[in-house]
Amino acid sequence: MDLGVTLPTSGPSASPEAIARMAREAEEFGYAAVWTYERLLYALGDVAQAGGPPRPLPDFYRTTYEPIETLAYVCAMTRTVTLGTSVLGALFHVPVVLARRLATLDRFSGGRVVAGLGQGWIPQEFATANVPVKRRGRGFEEFVAALRAAWGPDPVEFSGRCYRIPASAINPKPVRPEGIPILIGALAPAAIERAARIGDGLNTMASSPQRLRATVDRFRAHAAAAGRDPASLRIVVRANTPITDTAMGAGRPFLGGSPAQIAEDLRRAEDLGVDHVLFGNLAEPPVFDDYLRQLERLRVAAEPVLATPAGVGSGPA
Repeated sequence: MDLGVTLPTSGPSASPEAIARMAREAEEFGYAAVWTYERLLYALGDVAQAGGPPRPLPDFYRTTYEPIETLAYVCAMTRTVTLGTSVLGALFHVPVVLARRLATLDRFSGGRVVAGLGQGWIPQEFATANVPVKRRGRGFEEFVAALRAAWGPDPVEFSGRCYRIPASAINPKPVRPEGIPILIGALAPAAIERAARIGDGLNTMASSPQRLRATVDRFRAHAAAAGRDPASLRIVVRANTPITDTAMGAGRPFLGGSPAQIAEDLRRAEDLGVDHVLFGNLAEPPVFDDYLRQLERLRVAAEPVLATPAGVGSGPA
């Protein structure tokens, strides 16, 4: 197992200076990856929520730096950390354009990119991108296939219901011949099944060890049913949880609390076969230095748990 952090592209500390500092210090602390995410816009008014009533988006999303440009900036000041997205709203992009942007970043970084992709969920973002919500599902699968086709050998050609690529040469290609590893963001059962069929790994969230076990078991079972080797697929868990200076009591979230408490949770996650945990406390402490100190303490506390794996971006074996 290894660990990653979400860069401060949103929230109270979001700035080029804070992003650069966290990227450099995360690498120095020994984190394996730094991550960004995409927010197309900050919708005013209530937003439809899965499993709940519409409500406003959290205020920290009002300013969100673009993920790929941010990683390109970070790429120039780091040497070893994986550069990941958790996640990009795939359906708001053109497959060839996104393929070339990610491949360009992969070339500049020496093959350090991991592409976390999701379907999107905010209706206002679909309306802005002029993409029907019904494209989710089969349309998302087709997007991933077109993206991989663009990374494949020339001539590239693809024909689907939603996306077409006439016979073309599309370059640059990613550093790895098999392309950039694609993690599929998934929480719902159907999305987990899709990730098992078409992804190089799963990017999920865990509200409890029990739910994480159920998610991992479902993912592996569907991968095996699809004729794939579950052990070759990465499992990445996002923890949008607080890191505190002192131990939390009742109600402590899984993968949240003091560094010692989180380290114990990491042991449980590792036992479930989780390969990578990324920490993204968007409601970070008001003082940015305090958050960096917490991340450093967490990395030290987690040291006994962490092995020396191939890394979150190793992709399938």
